Amino acid sequence: MGCGSSTPAEESGAVATDPAQVEDSKSGKRFNELYKIGKELGSGAFSVVKEGSHKQSGESFAIKIVTKAKLTQEDEQALKDEIDVLSELKHSNIIRLYDVFEEKEFYYLITEKMLGGELFDRIVQKSYYNEKEARDTCKILFQAMAYCHKHQVAHRDLKPENLLLTSQDNDSDIKIADFGFAKKCTTPNSLKTQCGTPGYVAPEILEGQQYDTQADMWSLGVIVYILLGGYPPFIEQNQRDLFRKIRKGDYEFHDEYWGQVSEDAKTMISSLLTVNPSKRLSADGSLKNTWMIQDDAALAGKDLGANLEKFKAFNAKRKFKAAVKTVIATNKFSSLGVNFQDNLK
Repeated sequence: MGCGSSTPAEESGAVATDPAQVEDSKSGKRFNELYKIGKELGSGAFSVVKEGSHKQSGESFAIKIVTKAKLTQEDEQALKDEIDVLSELKHSNIIRLYDVFEEKEFYYLITEKMLGGELFDRIVQKSYYNEKEARDTCKILFQAMAYCHKHQVAHRDLKPENLLLTSQDNDSDIKIADFGFAKKCTTPNSLKTQCGTPGYVAPEILEGQQYDTQADMWSLGVIVYILLGGYPPFIEQNQRDLFRKIRKGDYEFHDEYWGQVSEDAKTMISSLLTVNPSKRLSADGSLKNTWMIQDDAALAGKDLGANLEKFKAFNAKRKFKAAVKTVIATNKFSSLGVNFQDNLK
């Protein structure tokens, strides 16, 4: 389950190709000698992401600039873990880290530039949406996670905000991003940090149990539920009630939205949203699921139009909450809420 032996990237059949063999940091030159900084693309508690271009080749990248002074010791270790993990992963559906510069005041991470925005934002722009489109998206996510898990990496923060698109004109060029919580998991149930995002976090993490890569599969179960139903399986205004429902695996398929959805799809979601991680579907197991290998034409005929309207409402609310949420420079491992332990009582 989860933390198996590592296999070469080539086995996945989806190896990412480099735009260039970028390893300028090994030249001994400073970041500013090699790259030109452009406009800001986004910012976080202790980092800013800017557009940047390689002075010699002219190639364009996204550059994450992390201010060392803002990092706690724990944050800095987490950043180093992220760098270690991403340096190893080379898959066409995982964001690429090409190079890292560590200088006196800053870390500079040279990454792939994602120009297509969030996957969910693209889906809600559709005028027509069917089960085949949802299934094709799931396949990409399962393949990327199967690759991570074979390489003994747990992502630990799978959520809509971390599913990005490379370009504006391709719906299937999806990349899993933000490996800020990612951790090597060399033996089963060897992780213990309680982290993640409320609503997507696995019950074993909330319970304070030791866990492994199977926690990612719960988060994918939540995402698959939203992709098909148009809303999350666990919704509560009160975080204590939300955590209670997650820990019990207390959700349902409301007939209004799920009556027309394939039984095989619902069975697969139930196999992912299984409280016991050892009985939960793995990424490889998900790819072999009946719904995942079903005939394209049969799934294309299953319209999710009513659910798409629900999806649009959910996504608008999600974006609004993200916009009003103030970025507070706290220790990153307070991701479940500073006093989240109180909500587990």
